[in-house]
Amino acid sequence: MKNIDNPQSVRKGENLDWAALENYLRAHLPEAEGEMTYAQFHGGHANLTYLLKFGDTEYVLRRPPFGKIAPGAHDMKREYRVLSKLYKHFSRAPRAFYLCEDAEIIGSKFVVVERRHGVVVRYKLADCFKDFPNAEKRLTLALIRAQADLHRVDVAAAGLSDLGRPDGFARRQTEGWAKRWELAKTEENPQTDAVIAALAADIPAPQAVSIVHNDIKFDNCQFQPDNPDEVTSVFDWDMTTIGDPLTDFGSTLGYWPDARFKDLKLPIMLQGDFPDKNFVKEQYQKLTGYDLTHIAWYEALAYLKATVIMQQLYARYLKGHSKDKRMAQMGEAAKVFSQMAARILGVD
Repeated sequence: MKNIDNPQSVRKGENLDWAALENYLRAHLPEAEGEMTYAQFHGGHANLTYLLKFGDTEYVLRRPPFGKIAPGAHDMKREYRVLSKLYKHFSRAPRAFYLCEDAEIIGSKFVVVERRHGVVVRYKLADCFKDFPNAEKRLTLALIRAQADLHRVDVAAAGLSDLGRPDGFARRQTEGWAKRWELAKTEENPQTDAVIAALAADIPAPQAVSIVHNDIKFDNCQFQPDNPDEVTSVFDWDMTTIGDPLTDFGSTLGYWPDARFKDLKLPIMLQGDFPDKNFVKEQYQKLTGYDLTHIAWYEALAYLKATVIMQQLYARYLKGHSKDKRMAQMGEAAKVFSQMAARILGVD
């Protein structure tokens, strides 16, 4: 058993009990033969993701971050429920092979899923796409098409009807993120309180019920290096549910550049010549037929969610539960996202 440098070595403080994990997986995965090697994917900000190899067979292990986590967050059981079924109906979903609910093995529940190879676009155009004409537009169309395809999956046929309760979905989203805010905040922020109140006062009626990934954006997607026209994998399914698809689309818009916020230092936004939000909205509406009259509400909800997530990461860093230096900046990022939500809702 050895640590491999590709993708990257394991960050300090994020090693697992590799011997216990190896013994456990050899007993539960039929293809776990040969020497076990391991590495870590460093791109994500919350769940920890590792590459495991048994000989030539590759797996991906995902587990929650270390330290105390918010109730209902980083749900590996939910991710397994989704990915053990959805791959049959949505080819971009990696297959889940195994769920371990015994937290004694590595300190938490974890899921083992299919390894997919490809390119992740992180905030700017990947080098492999720079020679493609209209690459940013083509990548954008691929992302929106993948999301529209997910929202058209037959929930019952996929065996996922019990994944959530569509009735009252948007209300519960608003209330749930408000509770997470109260648990995560390290100082008072009246602006965020005003955003929560404005969202709760004007909840739009849903137009459809679909699978909701809850975090579809470029760095949760994978492309082949010779094809900017197709998303081949979508990752990070631990928040998936069924409900209003516009909450999903609002989350995608929440990470998109927006001229309305040009005076703000935008955290975690796309950089480069990607199409603007109006183009993204037009394409999604064309593919789904949904009415986007109230899309500002969904965008504001997405910014609230980003506010809370950034604040959760920052709170974990302050408590010493994460050694990742990127987390030290998340408190300021949370304030910017809160300001963006307030501006859209007119409560800034």
